[in-house]
Amino acid sequence: MNFLSDWPTFLPGLLAGLGVSVQVALLSLVIGIPGGLLLAIGASSRKKAVRLLIIGVVEIGRGTPALVVLQIFYFGLPASGLTLSSMAASVVALAATTAAYTSEILRGGLQAVPQGEVEAAGALGMSRRDTLRFIVVPQGLRIAIPSLIGFAILIFQATSLAYTVALPELLSQAYSIGSSTFNYLSVLVLAGLMYAAITIPASWLTSRAEKRLARHL
Repeated sequence: MNFLSDWPTFLPGLLAGLGVSVQVALLSLVIGIPGGLLLAIGASSRKKAVRLLIIGVVEIGRGTPALVVLQIFYFGLPASGLTLSSMAASVVALAATTAAYTSEILRGGLQAVPQGEVEAAGALGMSRRDTLRFIVVPQGLRIAIPSLIGFAILIFQATSLAYTVALPELLSQAYSIGSSTFNYLSVLVLAGLMYAAITIPASWLTSRAEKRLARHL
């Protein structure tokens, strides 16, 4: 059994899969985090109907497993006449999950902005929209950064779910190589190490960000 000696042979295919996984994660975060911010702001609306609607959407989004959301977008939508590629379905599904979860992270960040600063903005004649735009949102985002980085790690790991819709991401490539070489253990261990090569530095970055921001809050 050539556990390590086969790794150079496996690497090109796995690196291609890793590139797809990173693309899916980045696109999901780029689309999902602004969506989460809009939901976080909407959940604080003065209009009760809007607030309840947003909270309902967020709770459904948080309560539905990402794998189920992915299956709905890829296998369910064609029944309504809308067909998405495996890449598009993966990005949209993970972006929807990102929006639901990060809305709570961001809402916590927005609520952590000192009330005195909001009142001071009002005393200076700033409108509620300008107060939100120039004071609450920038500071809230800053407070939420460590948690957002931590969630980004989870979304990167969740890209492995796209294996179920035949997207050639990292896990899918590992299974493909394993099925052709019957050396599943070796290739899956290597794939796991490649996931760790991304998530461990990201976790370290999260800790650094928390310490740095703690000095300025």
